[in-house]
Amino acid sequence: MSIKERVFKKESLDRYLSEDRKFNKTLSAKDLISMGIGAVIGTGIFILPGTVAALHSGPAITISFVIAALVCSTAAMCYAEFSSALPIAGSAYSFGNVVFGEIVGWFLGWALILEYMLSVAAVSTGFSAYFNSLLAGFGLHLPKAITGPFDPANGTFINLPAVLIVLFIAYVLSRGLRTSMTINSIVVIIKIAIIILFLLVGMFYVKPANWDPFMPFGTKGVLVGAAQVFFAYLGFDVVASSAAEVKEPAKNMPRGIIGTLAICTLLYILVSIVLTGMISYTKLNVADPVSFALYAVKQNWVAGIISVSALAGMFTMMVTMVYSSSRLIYSIGRDGLLPKFLGQINEKTKTPEKSMLIVT
Repeated sequence: MSIKERVFKKESLDRYLSEDRKFNKTLSAKDLISMGIGAVIGTGIFILPGTVAALHSGPAITISFVIAALVCSTAAMCYAEFSSALPIAGSAYSFGNVVFGEIVGWFLGWALILEYMLSVAAVSTGFSAYFNSLLAGFGLHLPKAITGPFDPANGTFINLPAVLIVLFIAYVLSRGLRTSMTINSIVVIIKIAIIILFLLVGMFYVKPANWDPFMPFGTKGVLVGAAQVFFAYLGFDVVASSAAEVKEPAKNMPRGIIGTLAICTLLYILVSIVLTGMISYTKLNVADPVSFALYAVKQNWVAGIISVSALAGMFTMMVTMVYSSSRLIYSIGRDGLLPKFLGQINEKTKTPEKSMLIVT
């Protein structure tokens, strides 16, 4: 076999299906939507609508979100089609191996692993900062030495809250997918409840005059805004990583992926409408526009609750990213492109524990 034939060798779908039968098929469409919302809706829902409206779109930020959603939906439908037809672990990595060959799958797989693992590393430090801020609100303060990166010159040696939250998530996932999805769903419900709380409180302070002019930056501003908020939708692809563990994937995978995109789009638009109605878009170029708007209308107690939603958003995002990256590492190990032991599944918990350990 020549080098060209080797690198473009297509993997057997039947072999993938046989290997992935070791997973428990426990996930429903509702679980997939919960996982998708957990990955997509993070702290960005309280930041992007304000900053992008202030700098690019104005109140027409709602149209920017719709345009970005339409573009995302083309990728979402591709993922839905592939994952329902090829219900195997590994998402785009495995799809690439089966359809195009190993070299394509290899690059797709590592791009996704870097995306997932680097995002967890970054978000865990953000979680630590919000957690420390929450503790400070109750008059509690962790020692400086354990709340920052290894920087002895400035008195910090380890970011312990960031480390502990990653370890906790790995522990929960190692207990089995059913347990971790239950916890994830509870936190997602809390997060959505807080978003709804903001909408219910904020709608009483909406002034239609704040929506005029609706498109202060013109059509170009709306399109630039769409390009900016496109990144708000990143994460729906993690749903495809769970295809091997889904009941009736041909039916539930499309529902999970398209349902995630539809619900997230609706939440982004509603937050944008209320936020730009509460306060002029010209004042929203701040680090925390939603909290800023709530403080402006003297609803400080809701602003405080928003920090809890931020923690919930980061937690669910890390759960789905750690889960997805462990399945990717498993898939690459399954194919022998990483050490074979990474492609093993624990017979008791039905989880790829060794790949989970490497990810953690």
